[in-house]
Amino acid sequence: MRDKVSRRTIFAFIGPAVVALAAIGIVPLLYAGWTSLHFFNLTKLKKVKFIGLENYWDVLTDEVFWQAMGRTFFLLGTALPLQIGLGMVIALVLHQPGLTVLKTLARLSLVLPMATTYAVVGLLGQVMFNQKFGVVNQLMGGADINWIGDSTNAFVMIIFWDVWQWTPFVALVLLAGLTMVPDEVEEAARLETKSRWTVLRFVQLPFLLPGLVAVLILRTADTLKLFDMVFTLTRGGPGASTEFISLMIQRVGFRGFDQGLASAQAIILLIITIFLAQIYIRVFYKEV
Repeated sequence: MRDKVSRRTIFAFIGPAVVALAAIGIVPLLYAGWTSLHFFNLTKLKKVKFIGLENYWDVLTDEVFWQAMGRTFFLLGTALPLQIGLGMVIALVLHQPGLTVLKTLARLSLVLPMATTYAVVGLLGQVMFNQKFGVVNQLMGGADINWIGDSTNAFVMIIFWDVWQWTPFVALVLLAGLTMVPDEVEEAARLETKSRWTVLRFVQLPFLLPGLVAVLILRTADTLKLFDMVFTLTRGGPGASTEFISLMIQRVGFRGFDQGLASAQAIILLIITIFLAQIYIRVFYKEV
């Protein structure tokens, strides 16, 4: 008979993790919820008062908020399908038999973009896409394209960097899903049909769905709160053409000093993220 583990021992192992989670996750969330129900301006701390759902009403009726949300969802709807499509192609190529050394090198190289921080990616974009001295214009025959100062070009640049940085993550997750497919099942399917699409659709895809749902949830959450890369690259400009919802929250909370309104915006963004995650799970998730 196994010896029973005392509650003190259990708490000694999991207690620090629980305390850390509460300190860095739950407590700030509760504080943001409290702040969102108050008039809380950093320049008028003596006038803090409870106003109920007034901040939420102001956010939901704010046209600028929905414009920023629209830009954010346009980025999500453009970058995420590209990441999934390119990641799927890379995963299928690396899943093919043979070329072991090249596959190992490819897997190692896929880690590099993910290891680069968002802020560094933004600074790298400023250098590479500089109108006068950037390597991108030089590679295009000395073109004089204003990447950062043009609203459309700036948006395209952000999509490019987001796809470059996170397509490898999608590829590695999908590759892990492909390795779960039993070899005998996959070989039998390839003997039955020469169509790669048929093998992918009926044999490999069921094993890819759990990883695909994880990718959808993680990348959606990351995109909705994307801040560092855009802030260092364009600071939301030119004008407000790349001011996504995370940049708007930062502007309202730390440049406008309205912590109550910014907290309400953040809570609404959290609710939208949770809602999308539930949709992904209900629509796509399937246990093999």
